[in-house]
Amino acid sequence: MPIHRRLFIAAVATLAVPCASVVVAQAPYPNRPVHLAVPYPAGGGTDFFARLVGAKMAQTLGQPVIVENRPGAATIVGAEQVARAAPDGYTILLGDVATFAANPSLYQKLPYDPRKDFSPITLTGRFAIVLLVNTNKLNVSSIADLVAAARKAPGAIDYASGGVGNPFHLASELFAQAAGIKLNHVPYRGAAPAVQDLAAGHVGMMFVDFATARSQLATPGIRALAVASASPFAGLPDVPTVASSGYPGFEAWAWQGLVAPAATPPDIVAKLRDSYLAAIQDAEVKQKLTEAGIDILQSTPAEFTDYMKQETGKWERVIRAANIHVD
Repeated sequence: MPIHRRLFIAAVATLAVPCASVVVAQAPYPNRPVHLAVPYPAGGGTDFFARLVGAKMAQTLGQPVIVENRPGAATIVGAEQVARAAPDGYTILLGDVATFAANPSLYQKLPYDPRKDFSPITLTGRFAIVLLVNTNKLNVSSIADLVAAARKAPGAIDYASGGVGNPFHLASELFAQAAGIKLNHVPYRGAAPAVQDLAAGHVGMMFVDFATARSQLATPGIRALAVASASPFAGLPDVPTVASSGYPGFEAWAWQGLVAPAATPPDIVAKLRDSYLAAIQDAEVKQKLTEAGIDILQSTPAEFTDYMKQETGKWERVIRAANIHVD
């Protein structure tokens, strides 16, 4: 073979390798499954939301959205794992008020920074919160009755929550501060055992999400005393708000939002957000979320960032006033 032909073939072979690399690098996103981390156990409200919405997002993305439950330490386990993941759009997180707003005030050494370690995608939903009482344990029929009883015996009324610093604990402390009363917190390892003890009459009251509250209203003695939303809640139209019961401005939600690791390219963030927006337009998805007492949300990344800042300030004040901390 002539030498000039051998040199030409060698040059072409040399150029072929980087060209192939460029083709791979420019493959359209996504070209493999997206992993959606849920920082709670399977079977809860966050898991329900992730699986329902994630399945619809997958249809738009053209790739599976695999829900992975990564519970532990008030969402810290899952949040830290996603914060350390590659910023390529293949690992995202459905975090909540604890992840993004409460944990920075609860923990002295938080292994992630909600503002620096994530690229916000969109707010997703708010779970309506209901104040349940066991009237066999706590003989009250209104917020006024409850406040009067608490003032008569400061610290004698027990309330349950799914753990220190979770949204239901914080809602209870917000209420106690608004009413100027002292209540006794009884934390549990999750909402399920807390609700069981409420139904059994071991504790007198509990703020909890609507889906859980609804399942308990048939239990003898369990009564929905108020809702924590700012306006009346369609799921419980005959139940007053805390705000309308003498505490204007009172509002608490267990809200959530999607984020990716910091430095995720804006076009990938936009594609993930678009797939979420398409998912929540589905009639069946809308119906199931609404029936579960979830107020469906959407936002721009900037709006999510602003909301995170507002909620962080709000819950920081509550946490400091109540002297809540987690070692």
